[in-house]
Amino acid sequence: MKHAAFRADLGDIPLTDDPVQVRRKSRDFTNSPILREEAAGKTADLLVTPRTKADVLRVASACARHRVPVLARGGGTANFGQGIPLEGGIVLDMTKLERILWVKDRRVRAEPGILLSDLDDQLKRDHQQEIRMHPSTRKSATLGGYVAGGHVGVGSCRYGILHDRGNVVAIEAVSVEEEPRIVEVRGRDVNRLHHAYGTNGIITELEMPLAPAYRWLEVIVEFETFMKVVRFLADLCEEHGMVIKLASGNGWPLPSFFHPLAKYVNPGRSTAHVMVADEFREIFHSMVEDFGGRVAYEGLEGQGPFGIPLYEFSFGHVRRYIDKVDPDLIANFGIFPAPDPIGCVQRIHERFAGAPFHIDFKRKDGRLCAQGSPLFPFIDAQNFARKVEEFQALGYEGANVHTLHVRENGMKTIDAAELAFKRAMDPYNLMNRGKFSADDVATPGAGVSLPTKGWTYRKSGGDGAEDRSDAPPAQSNPVG
Repeated sequence: MKHAAFRADLGDIPLTDDPVQVRRKSRDFTNSPILREEAAGKTADLLVTPRTKADVLRVASACARHRVPVLARGGGTANFGQGIPLEGGIVLDMTKLERILWVKDRRVRAEPGILLSDLDDQLKRDHQQEIRMHPSTRKSATLGGYVAGGHVGVGSCRYGILHDRGNVVAIEAVSVEEEPRIVEVRGRDVNRLHHAYGTNGIITELEMPLAPAYRWLEVIVEFETFMKVVRFLADLCEEHGMVIKLASGNGWPLPSFFHPLAKYVNPGRSTAHVMVADEFREIFHSMVEDFGGRVAYEGLEGQGPFGIPLYEFSFGHVRRYIDKVDPDLIANFGIFPAPDPIGCVQRIHERFAGAPFHIDFKRKDGRLCAQGSPLFPFIDAQNFARKVEEFQALGYEGANVHTLHVRENGMKTIDAAELAFKRAMDPYNLMNRGKFSADDVATPGAGVSLPTKGWTYRKSGGDGAEDRSDAPPAQSNPVG
């Protein structure tokens, strides 16, 4: 990397090579023991902090001219190594691009560096609307980081995953070329940039759909068995007369890992964590009674005596409590699929009886399913691969969150159009280098190769993948 010439090209854009700051911004919340080993010692050379879209264009041009790898990031809350630079270069801290550009027609247009909590709180206060879904890291994650590296979240039991049609309206991104282009993708083409780990463009604006803002009630319900939790949550998500935002299940002994909640749950009991609109409190209680559960705690969102929102005991946040109790426990990330998620959960629960078990209900391709895994001690990658094969033999659709490579992860459709988009946006293969290349069709990426089949998504027209290779080109505006 030609530091002097590159720095000169950046002009007055803030940057630093302070090793402490650079190292801190070269890390995320990756929790896999496999990935931690793979990413050990990986760091950028410089930290660059653009203030405007014009700064982003200048950085992109300089990176192309000097062939400098660039990793754009937000809050660094990723769990799968998305925010770790593998081949040096720069980390592009996007958190100064944090404006809400407009709100209209039940949509919001915003810059990528805005915190999801700031965005959501302002929408609720000024417009009585909220974003459809958010990760459990709502208070520290950015909008751009969530869309670029995320998948699911609080609200997905109602609205589905980010990949589902309509959950991302449009994304604007900058190419890394000597003369960068501003490219906007809309409709089905948003998935070119979603879950690409920032390898297909530097996101500069996002347009997202909104939902009515509700007064959310948080409830912990305990049951005698984990399968009673699962059946209760599945039925709750299908009660379309009620408005639900979170449906999370924890098989004993996992509830004992949540120390802030310990006094609310009896030993040996499994728990459901639910967010339900407060106006449905009465009918929700009657449903709990019908299923033989006990309400262990309820209160308005974020106002519980345990000091944090209940959604921080769901999705990716669960890992943080596991690490405090037994960091050697490992899980995989996959789907208990439609049409029988309950049956799939039951088969795996019986096979791994007694193991701590976490699931979160969501919709995918419009159908109710669940995601999660039992936990078991990590021995080595080979033993872990055998466990994943056992899961899949019982009907589980596994992704691979123990690889740093987009293609091996299995959560993104890679087709001819995806590869063409990558080549056009990143002709020198500089964006988050080492995570996805248009030319590595047969070359394994970093991390462990697990026997996962990857996920499938709903087809378009019944005879082709949703991301078709004959999709029309995205709109673009050259910037000279």
